[in-house]
Amino acid sequence: MLDKVGADYGSFDILSNEEVRQGLKEYSQWPTYPQLYLNGELLGGHDIIMELEETGELKSELAKAGALKDHSKSDMIMRLEKLLHSEPVMLIMKGTPDEPQCGFSRKVVEALRKEGIAFGSFNILEDEGVRQGLKEYSNWPTYPQLYAQGELVGGCDIVLDMAESAELKSTVEEMVSKLA
Repeated sequence: MLDKVGADYGSFDILSNEEVRQGLKEYSQWPTYPQLYLNGELLGGHDIIMELEETGELKSELAKAGALKDHSKSDMIMRLEKLLHSEPVMLIMKGTPDEPQCGFSRKVVEALRKEGIAFGSFNILEDEGVRQGLKEYSNWPTYPQLYAQGELVGGCDIVLDMAESAELKSTVEEMVSKLA
């Protein structure tokens, strides 16, 4: 039942310690096992937990206690990391390199091509979850975003400044070789 509702929980085998087994019965004033505790308070035994699960209250109680796994966040982080590492140099942009959908993305593509930097790309306009999740993950609010080996190089202004000062290619190459 706990797995079904996505609970983040630990357990203790009461058969491994008779003193704990008897002491917990006294402490809780509950004669049978299993016993489910939330933040040190007894929620109930099997029958009560089963009833709570059937009515949806178990998930609600676990959520209030902060005892639910946040699958959506960890799944999104794994998805973002996989995307950012899918190519040594990755440009997260609006549109595609051949058809940029904003001037900033176009300028970064031009700078990368001028420097002869091979890169993969992802069209952020095609996936709202990635679009919002990456802003939080990178702590960078705008697109495009350039990555080398999964590490943020920067956005349009930074990339263009690096290109202008002849640092873009060497910085990206160094990041790729260092982080590989």
